[in-house]
Amino acid sequence: MIGGRVVGDPGIWRGPHRTAILSKMRVLIVEDDPELAALLREGLREHRIDTTSARGFAEGREQALVGNYDVIILDVRLPGGSGYDLCADLRRRHVSVPVLMLTALDAVDDRVRGLAAGADDYLTKPFAFRELVARLHALARRRALALTPARLRVADLEVDLASRHVRRGDKAIDLTAKEFALLEFLLRHQDHVVDRAAITAHVWDDNHDPFANVLDVLVRRLRSKIDDGHDPKLIRTVRGAGYRLGVQE
Repeated sequence: MIGGRVVGDPGIWRGPHRTAILSKMRVLIVEDDPELAALLREGLREHRIDTTSARGFAEGREQALVGNYDVIILDVRLPGGSGYDLCADLRRRHVSVPVLMLTALDAVDDRVRGLAAGADDYLTKPFAFRELVARLHALARRRALALTPARLRVADLEVDLASRHVRRGDKAIDLTAKEFALLEFLLRHQDHVVDRAAITAHVWDDNHDPFANVLDVLVRRLRSKIDDGHDPKLIRTVRGAGYRLGVQE
């Protein structure tokens, strides 16, 4: 359903729920039903997710091989071959993008077959749209974590993600859980402006007010620990946009 409406029913979702993200996720939708594909594109666009569509096995394979996607939504029944076969083919070709199988087939054997073909998750129709978005974000986060080195560095700042140790030069820095979450998020998006909504969704949750004073307080606390007494300064406020961590030019 989308905003209380089962996916596939007439009508376009215009609900108030939003998932704040820093930059747009890129999703490939391989779905031969033009109505459902259009509904998925519209709903995901409301969540600031960029989409590319393919309508069959061959087109889906071509798009998956040439595009840079965060997640692939793959229908099981496709012209030219099954979604199971396409998923297995992509894995043989070393395409490691997470695959979410989307289908009306809900038997255990069908789910097992999809996972055995190399799918990472499985969602049956009808489905709640918020659940689809949550699963997409979860898959994208897992991929980002897998691609992230154990240590993050910028200038003389070093963060060990496993031990949660933070150093600036030869000085160890003690951070609270919220300060560490903010620093990690900024480091993962080094040299990019991170908007307030993205920060609050990561450090708190989607229901937290991105314009609440508590965010400014948290940034000031982190900046005092990371930047005070050190050069170059790393955390910068970008007025009207958010925050940026990196060596300032």
